[in-house]
Amino acid sequence: MNLYIAEKPSLARAIANGLSSSQTKHDGYISLPNGDVVSWCIGHLLEQATPEHYDECYKKWSLDYLPISPQQWQLIPKPKTKKQIGVLRKLIKQASVLVNAGDPDREGQLLVDEVIHYCGVKGTKLAQTKRLLVSDLNLTAVKKSLANLRVNEEFKPLSASALARSRADWLYGMNMTRAYTVLGQRAGYQGVLSVGRVQTPVLGLVVARDEEIEHFVAKPFYEVVATLTTQANESFDAKWIPSDACEKYQDDEGRVIYRKLAENVVARTSGQPAVVKSVDKQKKRLNQPLPYNLSALQIDAAKRFNLSAKQVLDCCQVLYEKHKLITYPRSDNRYLPKEHFREGAKVVAAIANNDSSLADAVNGCDTSIKSKAWNDSKVDAHHAIIPTMKQLKSASLSGTEANVYSLIARQYLAQFYPVHHYSEMKVEIDIAGGEFRAKAKSIDNIGWKTLFKHKSEDVILPALSVGQPLNCQSSQVIDKMTQPPKPFSDATLLAAMTGIARYVKDPAIKKVLKETDGLGTEATRASIIELLFKRGFLTRNNKSIHATNNGKALIKALPQSATTPDMTALWEAKLNDISQKQLGYNGFMQPLLADLDQLMNQAKHTPLDAFTGLDKGSPAKQFKKRRSYRGKASNTRKTGTRKTSSRKT
Repeated sequence: MNLYIAEKPSLARAIANGLSSSQTKHDGYISLPNGDVVSWCIGHLLEQATPEHYDECYKKWSLDYLPISPQQWQLIPKPKTKKQIGVLRKLIKQASVLVNAGDPDREGQLLVDEVIHYCGVKGTKLAQTKRLLVSDLNLTAVKKSLANLRVNEEFKPLSASALARSRADWLYGMNMTRAYTVLGQRAGYQGVLSVGRVQTPVLGLVVARDEEIEHFVAKPFYEVVATLTTQANESFDAKWIPSDACEKYQDDEGRVIYRKLAENVVARTSGQPAVVKSVDKQKKRLNQPLPYNLSALQIDAAKRFNLSAKQVLDCCQVLYEKHKLITYPRSDNRYLPKEHFREGAKVVAAIANNDSSLADAVNGCDTSIKSKAWNDSKVDAHHAIIPTMKQLKSASLSGTEANVYSLIARQYLAQFYPVHHYSEMKVEIDIAGGEFRAKAKSIDNIGWKTLFKHKSEDVILPALSVGQPLNCQSSQVIDKMTQPPKPFSDATLLAAMTGIARYVKDPAIKKVLKETDGLGTEATRASIIELLFKRGFLTRNNKSIHATNNGKALIKALPQSATTPDMTALWEAKLNDISQKQLGYNGFMQPLLADLDQLMNQAKHTPLDAFTGLDKGSPAKQFKKRRSYRGKASNTRKTGTRKTSSRKT
């Protein structure tokens, strides 16, 4: 028999429906008339053994026992789902062919692979295991996926990458958390100070932003704007551009900070003749915005509807699993397979049925237009999040579900609108030897931008030519003040995590980060942010996110390498190399273990006064009953912590 092992029951039901309309449901699996069986995991059925599982001495949290590094990694069944692992063990023994039907991502690959390995599958049976990639739970899409099974062995590097990440997160998070919790308790704090290689740099971003705002001192600066007229009495404004000779009167950002200099420019230019020095006219185009990946969707939903990252992810899971209205939501990809282009008209028809607010947008679609989103070379295990061909028979979406669906649908519809065309004009003008500039944009063909609310970009400039005489009717000083950075919000913190490179100064690290997906993954960013709130390190004030006293104190006590994204950038680059077969598992883990030794040595020499600022005696409530750290300071996904399998890779 063929045994299909899905990541969760909802996917298993979709697979069973794709295989046969005649089914028999059992406790933990579904059997089909031809003898095939579909079963499922319930997220991670296995979890990493706790330190005390390896040695009783680890029950006591002590610096003397650190670092803890298992020589032979062990997995144990999760108590709540132990029954299902028993069901799978029996079915796996009976099966002649196994099919890994985990979600189409790195963690989905590992989640089922670890069950297969835990149940002792080896040799020919392991080599012949198949891989099923399902990103749309509707019947037609599932049948198409079933007709295109791949060899599971192809995805071994992906699984090894997830395994390395999981074990590394456990090693780093568990050891660092124990070390700094023990030190914090010596300083009088009674809670757990959890540390993770992703969550802690995220906290570091917020702490740094809060400090920047707290210590910000507003400073005045000055601009000069001239109002110019043509001989036809057409008027427009132009802004003064300070020359190199003015550098000593400017700040690091090039802003003029001496008002007398600006006043002198006004005195010299007001009422004086002017001449056009250059005119640059360019026709430009802006391609359709790519469909969403999860982070881009979370950012837009936060801006538009004030939804947290977790709310968006939870909503997407309902739209995907329950309503089957969108494709796989935990995607980091913004491109689509070319074969999906043929389904465009049917998807657009479904949108018309499911969202009446997009009626005009649907009517304006031209499904013969093919945007740059359709690109096979940029699609691997999963693609962008888009609507499916499923049509609702009745209005059954909640307000939030409807809003998120509408965002996804509108972004998809944009692929079938023309490119946005506009003209840009830049003019340089000489007034009494001083350089002034004016620029304007005008829309030639609004294209896809008609779908989105936007401010008019039209700034009208008269027809100008090089050498044309003008008159500076007047000029004036514009008084301005520097502004502090804004506190992080859900949208901007997510954007910072995905575009983390801009927060790094080291050019080499910055380059690495630009080539990675940033801090965390599409599947984990929401849970990482929520984790920091639950642990009492972050707090919300309306839309603003700030660090608590405990969050600030923890960042202050930790070594800088633990609070910046540099380390995780290097990790992500190496993990990507593993998935691309450019690096082996041991090539990643061995240097990590050496770094861990250094971090533990540094922790043991940390003075207790480094923990000044902790709210002593008032630990976060969620840690009052917590007796051992299970690696949850690292990335979490779906049903909890990313777990690991045996160390045979």
